[in-house]
Amino acid sequence: MEDTNKKDAVAGRRDFLKGSAVSVAAVGVVAVAGKSASAGEVEVVSGSGYRETEHVKAFYASARF
Repeated sequence: MEDTNKKDAVAGRRDFLKGSAVSVAAVGVVAVAGKSASAGEVEVVSGSGYRETEHVKAFYASARF
């Protein structure tokens, strides 16, 4: 009787791992298929982004080889 319980437990773990692997793969496919690439869209950002100020220019000058 114990052998049957052990076999059922092993089979249950295997089924769980198979199911989880399939579901992860399905989520990955949906994530990739859901994204559409469009190179025509350019987002213009204004505000407090990257600015090449004097201290940044000084760092760039000191980092050159």
